[in-house]
Amino acid sequence: MKKILLPTDFSKNAWNAVLYALDLFKNENCTFYLLNAYTPAFYRVDYMLGGPMVSAIPDIGVDISLKGLESTLERIKNDHFNPRHMFEILSAFNTLPDEVNEVCEDKKIDLVIMGTQGATGAKEFFLGSNTVHVIRKATVPVLAVPTGYGFKEIKNVLLPTGYWSKYKSNELRPLLDLVKRFGAALHVLHALEGHDLVKAQSENKEHLKKLLKDIASVIFIDNTDEYMPNIVHDYIDKGNIGLVAMMNRKHSFLERLILKQNVDVVGYHCQIPFLVLPDTSKISK
Repeated sequence: MKKILLPTDFSKNAWNAVLYALDLFKNENCTFYLLNAYTPAFYRVDYMLGGPMVSAIPDIGVDISLKGLESTLERIKNDHFNPRHMFEILSAFNTLPDEVNEVCEDKKIDLVIMGTQGATGAKEFFLGSNTVHVIRKATVPVLAVPTGYGFKEIKNVLLPTGYWSKYKSNELRPLLDLVKRFGAALHVLHALEGHDLVKAQSENKEHLKKLLKDIASVIFIDNTDEYMPNIVHDYIDKGNIGLVAMMNRKHSFLERLILKQNVDVVGYHCQIPFLVLPDTSKISK
């Protein structure tokens, strides 16, 4: 039985992600955890020490959170009942990224699915700050569902890569499970950016081919026409791509200061579901 975490702030975007998750796993036995993490409008010493349980002032945030979760659960059971699906509600006084990590560890979560905040007129906010922070800190795969995106059968999946990592099979498994379940074609896309693969990249590419040997349809593309992230968006437009997956490596503090992670840049523009997988493999040199 899969364990799926669904963070929600009770917005339309969050509800859309819930519906996507229910459709995505409609044929599988799953436990869904509906999570609402909230913080009060003001901070007091007693809150900082122990949250609402030790505060002398009643916290209406608790009531709002629980009421919203119960309403969401009732809506699911009334309008989207599935005997394969079980649900739990979780309300927490915490920041969302920290609470997501705590729940993932405690409940042994397989996947986090959450909505984006939608277009705001500034591309940097396409994913929304909460989504970006969750992705950066998450220790499990995170699937971000764009605003208003309805579920569709996934026929083509795109995996951009630089071949600098020797990917681990267990970290690729959530992606490969999805590809197999839908019988989708997996497109592995590399932007050559003006030079051929060096020895380490070639070795990592061969390693990846071995990891993908059980996938019926794998297409490897080495493209010299565009740089990241433009190559990804151009390929999405031309290839009927239904899901983009990217490996997410934790950068050093210095690297975070001087460059944007590709996973952020692609995500800011991505108009289809965006799966981010933790990558703990070593960088090849």
